[in-house]
Amino acid sequence: MKTIEQIASELQGYDPAALRADAVNQFLARLVEPLRETESVGVFDALGRVLAADLISPISVPPHDNSAMDGYAFAGSQLRSGQALTLRVIGTAYAGAAWQGEVAAGECVKIMTGAVMPAGLDTVVPVELTRLDGERVTLAADSLRAGDNRRLLGEDLMAGQPALRAGTRLGPAALGLIASLGLATVTVRRRVKVAFFSTGNEILSLGEAAREGAVYDSNRYTLFGLLSRLGVEPIDLGAVRDDPASLEAAFRRAGSQADVVITSGGVSVGEADHTKAIMRQLGDMAFWRIAMRPGRPMAVGRLRQDGGSALLFGLPGNPVAVMVTFLAFVRPALLRLMGASDSAPLLVPAHSLEPMRKKPGRTEFQRGIASRGADGRLRVRGTGSQGSGVLRSMAEANCLIRLDHDQGDVAIGDIVDLMLFDGLI
Repeated sequence: MKTIEQIASELQGYDPAALRADAVNQFLARLVEPLRETESVGVFDALGRVLAADLISPISVPPHDNSAMDGYAFAGSQLRSGQALTLRVIGTAYAGAAWQGEVAAGECVKIMTGAVMPAGLDTVVPVELTRLDGERVTLAADSLRAGDNRRLLGEDLMAGQPALRAGTRLGPAALGLIASLGLATVTVRRRVKVAFFSTGNEILSLGEAAREGAVYDSNRYTLFGLLSRLGVEPIDLGAVRDDPASLEAAFRRAGSQADVVITSGGVSVGEADHTKAIMRQLGDMAFWRIAMRPGRPMAVGRLRQDGGSALLFGLPGNPVAVMVTFLAFVRPALLRLMGASDSAPLLVPAHSLEPMRKKPGRTEFQRGIASRGADGRLRVRGTGSQGSGVLRSMAEANCLIRLDHDQGDVAIGDIVDLMLFDGLI
């Protein structure tokens, strides 16, 4: 396991006092190793979990040639270019049971969607492309080709092939795929445990009486939502006063029961508190001033525990900065810890509906509202004030507008990158 100093030495131009935002994720990719422990869970409990090993299909899907639609099955070799074809209907094939019998030339079988193709038949004509007269059905000339509307055995997946790869985060479609293979359980990485608490003497918990100079804690509730959506096990340790004994006890308690510890507040340069001192005392830590807005101060490292360690993320205290640093850095790191093969947030291009001021030399994450224009193109506008304490703006936004480190001012119509909240939060 590499130390913080060893990881820092691997990054060209590493400067903790002026760290580029893209270097943060490079650093974290070296710091975070996927958990190895696995467990077997039922399909209904697998949503959002990460597959621990390649899932090999025990069967072929579909398990037999079958009809892709309601129609009439026949041997496609009877089709002739420019000629209509009339066939006698000799039976009906239903889904769920193979049709028994032989079909001679000039004959066909009425067939339902999903029904097994009768032996010797390879083509299905949809009902709407036929004319039925008693027991005879006629196909118009050149209405289809041999092999049309037949789903082949193993067309989706052959037995013995990987159905899903290790590292896949299981979504609704994956659950359906697993069930379609007849599998009742699946092996996934164990759930990551994340303990979190807020620091500061000015923080009030819900239920406490208001007092001058104090504010109600919002960060814990935001983090709870972000962590719950991610699929980890959140452990709320409340608000912790800014005194050494309370902080040390909170860090030790968090590290003893979690894989990751997240704090908010107490990591800015010059803050009159003890949070950073306790972090240094108990862990191998880096304290950064990131070239970004919002969310400049951040701490990261490992909290030493008997027999192991927990990852530690010290986030800023401002509510918007907490969300931005979590989405930009902590979420990808947690996905990596969970064993997910794809952890980077998806960036989507959109046209700006308004000018945006931006200084080169820092990455900015502005709150935005994305919409679809009459021309079908994605467009975005800001939510107004971009102050790091304006949590209401995050509630109104449906995306973050990411303006890269070297980017300057944005004009109306310029392309910008969006981190859409749908799927993130």
